[in-house]
Amino acid sequence: MKLDIVLKKKARIEMLPLIDIVFLLLVFFIYAMLSMSVHRSLPVALPESATAELDTGKSISLTITPGENTHEYTLSLNKDTVTLSALTERLKARAEKNTQETGKKTGVMLFAGKEVDYQTLFKVLDQVRLAGITDVSLQAAAIE
Repeated sequence: MKLDIVLKKKARIEMLPLIDIVFLLLVFFIYAMLSMSVHRSLPVALPESATAELDTGKSISLTITPGENTHEYTLSLNKDTVTLSALTERLKARAEKNTQETGKKTGVMLFAGKEVDYQTLFKVLDQVRLAGITDVSLQAAAIE
């Protein structure tokens, strides 16, 4: 009888499905890492710079958004609107909290639109300095 004959085949490990799964996992983790980037500022049209670099440290985002008139502006501290007079106290509180959490000195990332005048920028920088923060990073958009 032919039923008595048992065909013995060597076991094969198919590599193509394994490679497909590995690439799918790779794409998933790359996409997950890109979506984990933290942006705490508001969208602003930044000035361009040929030497701009990415700052990945734990910093406080401070955004100056120009208003309707040339001398009007809105300050946002990590997306929370704040007045210029209250800026120093809020910065001190956030800097102390960040320093306790990380053990490192806290810096400020300053996002100012192209339309913000020089005097407004210096008013804000004075308040940052009064809060005891000396590490200020002016943000710019990289030229491609």
